[in-house]
Amino acid sequence: MGNIQILLRQHVGAPCAPIVKAGDEVKKGTLIATPTGLGANIFSSVYGVVEEVKEDRIIIKPDAEQKDEFVPIEEGSKLDMVKAAGVVGMGGAGFPTGVKLGTDLDGGYILINAAECEPGLKHNIMQIENECDKVIRGVKYCMEISNAAKAIFAIKKKNENAVKTLKEALKDEAAISIHLLPDIYPMGEERAVVRETLGIELEPTQLPAAAKSIVINVETLARVAEAIDERKPSFSKNLTVIGKIKGGNKPHVFMDVPVGTSVGDLIEMAGGLDGEPGEIVMGGPFTGKATTLDAPITKTTGGIIPTIEFPDLHGATMGVLVCACGGDETRMRDIATKMNSKVVSVARCKQAAEMKSGALKCERPGNCPGQVKNSMQFKKDKCEYIIIGNCSDCSNTVMGSAPKMGLKVFHQTDHIMRTIGHPLYRYLRVSKKVDQDI
Repeated sequence: MGNIQILLRQHVGAPCAPIVKAGDEVKKGTLIATPTGLGANIFSSVYGVVEEVKEDRIIIKPDAEQKDEFVPIEEGSKLDMVKAAGVVGMGGAGFPTGVKLGTDLDGGYILINAAECEPGLKHNIMQIENECDKVIRGVKYCMEISNAAKAIFAIKKKNENAVKTLKEALKDEAAISIHLLPDIYPMGEERAVVRETLGIELEPTQLPAAAKSIVINVETLARVAEAIDERKPSFSKNLTVIGKIKGGNKPHVFMDVPVGTSVGDLIEMAGGLDGEPGEIVMGGPFTGKATTLDAPITKTTGGIIPTIEFPDLHGATMGVLVCACGGDETRMRDIATKMNSKVVSVARCKQAAEMKSGALKCERPGNCPGQVKNSMQFKKDKCEYIIIGNCSDCSNTVMGSAPKMGLKVFHQTDHIMRTIGHPLYRYLRVSKKVDQDI
């Protein structure tokens, strides 16, 4: 294991402030940084010595031998223990779970995001299959803390083993049910979870609380249970390594990896790189970004994906269609550059609403209108190719017009899908509704 680099910004909110200095000895669970506003506590994930405290990270040299024991958080109310443990949303942007659970739902719902929506990632489904009891304990704690009367697991029907495990575990739990989702991206977006499970369409500016609900990811629930049952701080992460790895492109799932572990160390744990990658993606195929071997994982890292090389378009003209469900314009331009193309036109999906922060949110995630107007713009701007980052349904609508205009289509995930042996995102061949008979 190389040095552990723990970033001071790994949640929604401002960077945390370090409370250790170079030379300090730390253990698993030693508090090393605290929030300066909205945020969550950050802990050492290893036994070792603080080597350096930088502006954006704390670097720890791990001891050669690592113990399983950790420094426990203090006893307190269940909500206080979740906050003290530094638990955050581990399937998205990392919103502090203690803040989220502070909402009084007045008999509403805990909605469990078990969609594992990003293609290729498997760690949430594996957590359900292997640690279902812990996840369900987390659900019950969240219900108690937030005054929710019911809970619903939103999980894709294709995950048959996990669904079977859940069904058996919940057979005597009248207040907790299962809602099956189609295998469509982005069924895991929190407003999509609300829509699919409760039938309530939220505006882009509305939070699930507007539907008397809180959406929580599977791993986050397990960390809630650990904080309350074991007094365990949140210093480890479950994730999937998949892609151009020696031994094949099957997913390698690693549970309880120390936060701050390098991308390179995790790739070596999975078997090592199989030749030079086109790029290495941290996160999922849709929302991840290019990273480096020495970059550290955080509490929100879900995947590491070394990819095949990009095709060379030899300077061809490219149009970029930016969608709220995929990569931002910077990410799309990065991919276009790596394909040796020249971006000459940029457009947005008509449902991509810009928030005050500048971020884009889809007006109706997973249910997309046509894209003829954007295709016409790309044709007018003399694009030979277009690159899209759209959801399943939106990609389908692009394919209804762009090829007819002579535009060749790439999806931002194509090089990843080819690497992991997943169908490319083009025509939607899956029904947007599934039979709920379970």
